[in-house]
Amino acid sequence: MSPLIETVLFVFGLVALGYLAGLTGYLKAEAGEAIAEFAVGVAMPLLLFRTMVNADFHGAAPWSFWGAYFAAAAITWAAGHLVTTRMFGRDARAGVVGGVSSAFSNLVLLGIPFVLGTFGPSGFEVLSLLISVHLPTMIMASIILFEIFGRGDEHVHPLRIIRRFFRKMLSNPLIIGILAGWVWRITDLPLPALAVRLVDALANIAGPVALFAMGLGLCRFGISGNVRPALALSALKLLLMPAVALGLVWLFGLPPLSAKVAVVAAALPSGVNSYLIATQFNTGQALASNQMTIATACAVVTTAFWLTVVVQVFG
Repeated sequence: MSPLIETVLFVFGLVALGYLAGLTGYLKAEAGEAIAEFAVGVAMPLLLFRTMVNADFHGAAPWSFWGAYFAAAAITWAAGHLVTTRMFGRDARAGVVGGVSSAFSNLVLLGIPFVLGTFGPSGFEVLSLLISVHLPTMIMASIILFEIFGRGDEHVHPLRIIRRFFRKMLSNPLIIGILAGWVWRITDLPLPALAVRLVDALANIAGPVALFAMGLGLCRFGISGNVRPALALSALKLLLMPAVALGLVWLFGLPPLSAKVAVVAAALPSGVNSYLIATQFNTGQALASNQMTIATACAVVTTAFWLTVVVQVFG
């Protein structure tokens, strides 16, 4: 079996095990929520902290890398908004949910273990550059668009947007882990041996635990209506966004590893953040949850395809 295919099957196999554990009732939904909270609140922040402290980011071409990825995200977001509002006749607020569902990759629960397994620590260092700005950028875009479309002609005060943004960012454990890592990196002090052992013990299990928790969480969302728009948005996320990213990384001349990580990150399905955004603004929850479930199931095939493409193109 090809190592690439084996990696895809391993990653999604852990998701499937979590899903089966929930589907059969072997683990309760409450257990899934607790495991996910541990993964996102403890293990993943420590993994990001360790990466920020130890990684060598030289040569990662962050501006071109960020530009290629977020340009692809913006194009796909606009397409998702138009498909939701024009093709399926939903209102502008639901269009924002359609846009964010089409463009918000699951970089943490799925992306971190996937990139680690495929490209190793050097690939994860590149992905960390994206994770460090991905959530703030996408959350800020969501807040701005909901403020605009949710209030019609009413004036949107910039301070309101800024307050909401910083309140979300400063309470997010992933952002805290990244910032703490950068602060420690600036001090240029070595981590004490005991701290290294504690961080390593939890960071090393972050990937498998996150994948299992993701599968267990999918049982809670399921599919209920909105299938056609969810399928259309899933196609945008899994096919259009990585295709645009592939063209842009080639146009920008990114280094091979950065190019491969950017395309693979763009090819990942949507994560729970799109559903949480929809829930917070009380619109499009079923659309977001259905799209996340369908896209994750289809990604078993599409991520293998895009992974093969980038390996053939960039070596």
